[in-house]
Amino acid sequence: MANTFSTLFYLKDKRLDKNGKAGVYLRITVNGQRTVLSLNRKIDPSQWDSRMNKLKGKSAEAEELNRLMATIRHKVNKIQHQLIEDGEPFTVHDVKYKYLGKDVKRKMLVTLFSEHNKQMEKLVGIEFALGTWKRYHTTKSHVAEYIRSEYRKEDIPVRDVDLKFIKGFEYFLKVAKACNHNSALKYVNNFKKIVRIAVANDWIAKDPFYNYKVQFKTVEREFLSKEELQRLIDKDIEGERLGVVRDMFVLCCFTGLAYVDVQSLKPEEIHQNEDGSFYIKSKRSKTDTGFTIPLLPTAVAIIEKYKDHPKVVNKDCVIPVLSNQKSNAYLKEIADRCNIKKNLTTHLARHTFATTVTLTNGVPIETVGKMLGHKNLRTTQHYAKIIDSKVEDDMAILRVKLAQMEVKKF
Repeated sequence: MANTFSTLFYLKDKRLDKNGKAGVYLRITVNGQRTVLSLNRKIDPSQWDSRMNKLKGKSAEAEELNRLMATIRHKVNKIQHQLIEDGEPFTVHDVKYKYLGKDVKRKMLVTLFSEHNKQMEKLVGIEFALGTWKRYHTTKSHVAEYIRSEYRKEDIPVRDVDLKFIKGFEYFLKVAKACNHNSALKYVNNFKKIVRIAVANDWIAKDPFYNYKVQFKTVEREFLSKEELQRLIDKDIEGERLGVVRDMFVLCCFTGLAYVDVQSLKPEEIHQNEDGSFYIKSKRSKTDTGFTIPLLPTAVAIIEKYKDHPKVVNKDCVIPVLSNQKSNAYLKEIADRCNIKKNLTTHLARHTFATTVTLTNGVPIETVGKMLGHKNLRTTQHYAKIIDSKVEDDMAILRVKLAQMEVKKF
């Protein structure tokens, strides 16, 4: 229920028209939040009594405008009284909408989130990747569960979302859902989009994210060393399921493809140069950004190995790929067999391409970013970890070059 309520008529005398007149407005304030209504009337500023908030004198114009303002104030006050009697909290926008005859039904948070996700689902493959839609679907489920846990309700008005709600949701994600810091903030960021939609439509008076600061923690991304990668390649692996997963992982290590991109890669996206070498020309599923990747011999050998596989013959894929969940599970078994202590995942292959395969071997970071399909260099730098041996090798080359220069004795 509102604690404070006030109305005030005033002139926007800084916006005089060509006749030197200013517009008359009504400011409504509820709990410190303001909105403005225009009376669609203009008067000479010198005739305005700013202390009494009305037109001076007893002219016909003054009496008519003063009666109009009294009628409007009475109507607005009556709306406030009705909202109080309804027993539900209200905002300054509720008063404005009722006055304008736009008594819009209150938007509910989970309902709004569901509507957003339904629209997004129809745009999968057009504007959004399937993975993006899935993340918003999961975020909505977390928000709904938080509301049930904290508020003992199935839904709440979107205007009830405030800074306390946001911080409570973040805490819920970290404690109840066991999300790490960065994962929790990614869900909060998805939730922020829904709140911003509500703010843009005036379904919520003030953006509750205004004083909420997102600070992700820097994560050191793992990648395979040259020795670990070679050990993985050389390992004799029996069984088709583990063999396919190992080959898919190694292919990603030598191309930088993300799991979803190697899964959707088609034979027609592999092209041959005049010199007989091959390259991939495609688009990233996540960002729809085009990329071109020259194929290294190891990658060509893996693709050649599966050219007679039924799925490849049918042109469904370049290499058969299991689900991401199964692939990650089998990669842990493969890591044990290869005595690799790192947590192998399909995405770790992309990090390995960026570091061990390319940057460590002198490929410029701009070229690496282009092959990874990144839109800016900053994204590439998250993957690119220049290891100490590369720094030492670069400095050794510099020493040789500088040795030819005459060194001044100090």
